[in-house]
Amino acid sequence: MVLITGGAGYIGTHTLIELAKDNIDFIVYDNLYNSSKEALKRVEQIIGKKITFIKGDIRDIDSLKKLFNSYKIDSVIHFAGLKAVGESVAKPLKYYDNNINGTIKLLEVMSQFNCKKIIFSSSATVYGDPKIVPISEDSQVGVGLTNPYGKSKYFIEEILKDLYSSDNEWKIVILRYFNPIGAHESGLIGEDPNDIPNNLMPYITQVAVGKLDRLSIFGDDYNTHDGTGVRDYIHVVDLANGHLKALKILDKINKVEEINLGTGKGYSVLDVVKAFEKASEKRVNYKIAKRREGDIAKCYANPTKAKKLLNWEAKKDLEQMCKDSWRWQSQNPNGYSN
Repeated sequence: MVLITGGAGYIGTHTLIELAKDNIDFIVYDNLYNSSKEALKRVEQIIGKKITFIKGDIRDIDSLKKLFNSYKIDSVIHFAGLKAVGESVAKPLKYYDNNINGTIKLLEVMSQFNCKKIIFSSSATVYGDPKIVPISEDSQVGVGLTNPYGKSKYFIEEILKDLYSSDNEWKIVILRYFNPIGAHESGLIGEDPNDIPNNLMPYITQVAVGKLDRLSIFGDDYNTHDGTGVRDYIHVVDLANGHLKALKILDKINKVEEINLGTGKGYSVLDVVKAFEKASEKRVNYKIAKRREGDIAKCYANPTKAKKLLNWEAKKDLEQMCKDSWRWQSQNPNGYSN
């Protein structure tokens, strides 16, 4: 049985579908702070079976112990965490408490129940402003991090490495995501941010559906092919599949493995806007605004390690990402609160 913390969230729900396709038993543990029970109902529709769901917080040791006492959990995919960059700058203590303290408590309980296999949901933000792109796993991490969200991911990576050093029985895979976009092909589940979106694609789709007036593009004077920032956008279903592949190698590894999950291609903000307009046949109003503090010019992955170690590579292209994002948003203009 695999415990999925934060399993009702955007990446979590898509991962549940990939696990179910492979007949892997799982249980979802989520406090529903930034996710929805409706999302799990939609997943049940897609996979055709009931999901075991426990509402709880990763900082609640008693609740975690009760969970581990009730179910035979042998590994954990740990998605649970706060993830809005702007909010993390405004409320750093909230982010450090939830993300770092929550992870420590989860690891303590796992240890007590001799469950020593974990896949951790990290981020390409740990690379800061990379000196060389594409970014490989041996690039420098933890330097020049501009926000508490990114720092929390970096600190947790370090905690996991120290844990492994203290006890080599642990099997730990750290997955560093680049920029997940897209949605399940059914249009039943997708990204449903609280309030105004922080990420590019949900912002674009909400402009296209008429919820927001226009997109602000922060900076058009970067050293890129069109002056706008370049990122590695990966389809969320490809990303979800990466977790399934990581689960399959967990028993075989003998060190902490950090693995990039990205496509290896960089697309600019304007590339994404144009691709979306083509896929949706909608015009996206945008204006150029000044650069955001902490933003970098280019960030995309070298995904060679994922291919070698996990036998994984991204299959879906930008056009598919845009089509699936638009299907989700147009069918669910208000997300899960339709």
